[in-house]
Amino acid sequence: MANPLAGVRATRHRLKETHPLSVLIAERLGLSLLLLWAVSILIFAGVEALPGDFAETYLGQSATPQAIANIRADLGLDRPITTRYFEWLGGVVQGDFGNSWASGAPVTEQITKRLGNSLFLAFFAAAISVPLAVGLGMVAVHYRNRIPDRVINVLSLAAISLPEFFIGYILIVFFAVQMGVATFPSTVYDNMGWSERLAAIALPTATLVMVVLAHMMRMTRAAIISVMSSAYMETAELKGLGAFKAIVKHAAPNAIAPIVNVVALNLAYLVVGVVVVEVVFVYPGMGQYMVDAVTVRDMPVVQACGLIFAAVYILLNMVADIVAIVANPRLRHPR
Repeated sequence: MANPLAGVRATRHRLKETHPLSVLIAERLGLSLLLLWAVSILIFAGVEALPGDFAETYLGQSATPQAIANIRADLGLDRPITTRYFEWLGGVVQGDFGNSWASGAPVTEQITKRLGNSLFLAFFAAAISVPLAVGLGMVAVHYRNRIPDRVINVLSLAAISLPEFFIGYILIVFFAVQMGVATFPSTVYDNMGWSERLAAIALPTATLVMVVLAHMMRMTRAAIISVMSSAYMETAELKGLGAFKAIVKHAAPNAIAPIVNVVALNLAYLVVGVVVVEVVFVYPGMGQYMVDAVTVRDMPVVQACGLIFAAVYILLNMVADIVAIVANPRLRHPR
């Protein structure tokens, strides 16, 4: 009797020989979906394991056991966890995260607005930090082991060593308190005009840029330096191409895979790791929304925010993997 697994392996091997790029990309997509499903289980189970109870928090210390039991029954908390998980997952697949326990409003509507605010902040932080990091990385390589390179390295190490909240509070004290030239996001942020919004996100954006810039710059520098020792770089210099032009035209494009990976990780941080920055600046984004929900044990909101953060992180890592695969000439032009 023929082994069915052997037939599957043979088919997979033939597909790889015919379309290696498409097979690898399909594998990354499948693994990402599988990972997101596993993360959804961890998020739901982790939220369930959190100490405290919404019914007790909502009713206060004077709540009677019967009142607590009634609220738990109304919210469906008296049903098995597996039943509630699959009902929640079915709603998530359809774009329905349920209703907030605290306000009764649909979680999807609230998250859509908050996610837009977080993406608005992350977009401007990325638009400033990514080109600046790549440019400074190439400058550091060009002036390797000289004063500009050492200054950039010292400043980047200092920035990496400082936590986000410390940088944020320093910027607040200096620019908002002492100089009075900066404003803060507030509860009326959504009613601000375009110019007012840009002014309101100046300090949060500066904080995020300082946090992610150093890491991206150092990884860009390391990736380009590893390429500089290649034979074709020596050939380019022997042909009379200037050192900086050789870095821009040859070294940087061939170091694109590790650079894209570190950029994707830091972009994921800009969206996922904004929780601390949003709390420091009272910014009405996903991070602040999640912290407020944790305070009152609003579990549908916590679960929705956690799953969206995980989806963004997995998506950006998947994009980085696919870009690295496509950038590999051995996979683009298989023998």
